[in-house]
Amino acid sequence: MGKMCKTAKILTLVILLFHGVARGESAGLSITARLDSVNVLMGNLNTLHLEIVENEGDKGRLSIFRDLDRARGYATVCGDSVELDANYKIDTTRLGSGRMQLNYSIPVQSFDSGTYTLPRFVYYVGQDSALSNSLTFNVYPVNVTADDQIAPLAQVSEPDGKRFYDWVPDWILDFWWLWLIIFLAICIFLYGMKNYQKKGIPFIAPKETPKPWVIALDSLQRLKNRKLWEQGMEKEYFTDLTDILRVYLVDRFGINAMEMTTRQIMDKIYESDLRDKRDYVKQILNVADFVKFAKVRPLPADSIAAYENAVKFVEETVPVEKVEEKTATEKEGGENI
Repeated sequence: MGKMCKTAKILTLVILLFHGVARGESAGLSITARLDSVNVLMGNLNTLHLEIVENEGDKGRLSIFRDLDRARGYATVCGDSVELDANYKIDTTRLGSGRMQLNYSIPVQSFDSGTYTLPRFVYYVGQDSALSNSLTFNVYPVNVTADDQIAPLAQVSEPDGKRFYDWVPDWILDFWWLWLIIFLAICIFLYGMKNYQKKGIPFIAPKETPKPWVIALDSLQRLKNRKLWEQGMEKEYFTDLTDILRVYLVDRFGINAMEMTTRQIMDKIYESDLRDKRDYVKQILNVADFVKFAKVRPLPADSIAAYENAVKFVEETVPVEKVEEKTATEKEGGENI
């Protein structure tokens, strides 16, 4: 009999021990709620603090934010009169012995005055759950009188899904037709100016482009006035002289002299109607090659002869009709005298 009593006592102790452990595990999950203030002005922010104690490694969730529409950004309670902002903060604190505390800081806001009792918040961990205490707070209306100053209007918020034309000022969008007319007018003006420079327009004489022989003779005169070879700058002198001659051959006869060697230029002249003028060009280019490539200093007579040959070549290749027109003009001038 005594042995049976002893066995019963041991069994009772074991049952009590397991019951205590089970209660301890159940008591290990807890949630406590508190507010920064129980009195808040309508529209002002309050903060709800939820302190959750659980075992490390547990992954729980709050039921209030479980089915939240993230696009809206908040959950409503108390008949949609109180808003809980989904952009809350969570801080974690280790308590030791495999325990940890989660501290939720949830912004609370209401735009209706009155006394509100928040629901008891449920925190789930697997099949286990914990229920928070209930909270009540008061929302006071904003007292406004006829003498109170009205606050200035807030800035217009940016629209969601802003497109590129939303950045365009309204004064441009409202008068788009005017800007289109101005743009077309500018395009027509630029096109007309470009066409005028090329062909001219009716009743207005086009801009006259200087003739190649006029350009060449003017360039030769400017080269002579610089007196380069007299200053010992023979290379610069013959470089400029041959450039004037090459440009004239391009503009006047279409000979691509700028890309040709002396031998190629002479062959091209010999094949054309300019063969009787080849000695002028040959003397100029030969002396220039000696000066530029062989670094030979020419005699003053060679420099003078090169210039005179260039002038003769240009003057003797002026179109015949121009010479005839000039002669006719001179005769008319003589008769008038």
